[in-house]
Amino acid sequence: MAKRQPESVARLDSTYMKHYDAYMDRHQRKKKRLVRRLVMFALLVSIVAGSMVFYHMKQQSLYAEKEEKYQQLQQEMTALEQEEKGLEQEIELLKDEEYVLQIARTNYFFSKEGEIIFKMPNEDPSY
Repeated sequence: MAKRQPESVARLDSTYMKHYDAYMDRHQRKKKRLVRRLVMFALLVSIVAGSMVFYHMKQQSLYAEKEEKYQQLQQEMTALEQEEKGLEQEIELLKDEEYVLQIARTNYFFSKEGEIIFKMPNEDPSY
């Protein structure tokens, strides 16, 4: 609105003053709309930026979990590869008849012809 004139000055009701008052009203409404638009734009930008930050943080935590799981699986794979190598070596040894006979003699008390097997206790005597 237009500035209020001091009481001592009379306001003229001319067409110019009516146009000027209308212009000032339009100008004030434009300012209000501009402020509203700027506030809404700032709110929208802050919501979008906040959601992007939230999404980024979520993706970082997901990536960290996946990386940790990947490292764990790598270690497990390495252990399994070593176990596989050991089993392949054992397969090769089991193809040898002498090795199979040695295992049978130590684990299953398999004896040769005329041989006697004595089982010795594994623990020390108590006396």
